[in-house]
Amino acid sequence: MLTYSRNLDGKASIMAPTESQSTHDLWQSIRREAEVAAAGDPILGQSSAAILDHPDLGGALAGLIGQRIGRSEAERARFTRVANEAFRAEPALVDAAACDLQAIVRRDPAIAGFLPPLLNFKGFAALEAWRVSNWLWREERADLALMMQSAASDQLQISIHPSAAIGTSVFLDHGTGIIIGALVAIGDEATVLQNVTVARRQEDPRHAPKIGRGVLLSAGAMIIGDISIGDFAKVGAGAVVTSDVPSGCTAVGVPARLTNCADAATA
Repeated sequence: MLTYSRNLDGKASIMAPTESQSTHDLWQSIRREAEVAAAGDPILGQSSAAILDHPDLGGALAGLIGQRIGRSEAERARFTRVANEAFRAEPALVDAAACDLQAIVRRDPAIAGFLPPLLNFKGFAALEAWRVSNWLWREERADLALMMQSAASDQLQISIHPSAAIGTSVFLDHGTGIIIGALVAIGDEATVLQNVTVARRQEDPRHAPKIGRGVLLSAGAMIIGDISIGDFAKVGAGAVVTSDVPSGCTAVGVPARLTNCADAATA
């Protein structure tokens, strides 16, 4: 689990997560997959060789972030360099990415290995780019953090504010159109599908949604304002949530209503 605590100034500090497969073991698995892919398909060889060029998962992630969000060679080099700096300063970021990657393989029945989501899933790339921008934000380098957010939004169509707090084993599935605004908190093991918006209200900018552990936010859902979604709750596709959703409940509709709670009040 990736643990955050907030200081009085609202910035989050990060502690290292734990996961059943260590980051080192995961990296060895990825390398074996890359070797097989490079030997078996010449078209995949270049991407796989790029993975094999790196000494560890942190280096591979930094290169991936630079390639996916940079719009020019100079930008790609800059973002790769910044990501490497972040991963050296805070190795827990790489451990969190390892948990995210394993979560994709556990939850997506179409995926049988680690290499395909590492190379191809833009939700994963956007989440790891956010981890770097969040580190920059906590290091009071807000301008560069916001630059990374803007680049990821332009290139990946996923916008995550650097001040958000996101746990580990998080899966941004499909990814296009996801907006996670300032100060939003998302717990471990959450799954967020395409076109989901989680953000503050303009008239109440100090309070943002809190999304619990294991929550599913289905495609097109909107969670706006000072709202809590309890652990392992589900929000249906296209739902507009206007009040809290208790743990384990499902919210559907516009405005959202609870469908499987003992107290089936309007959500």
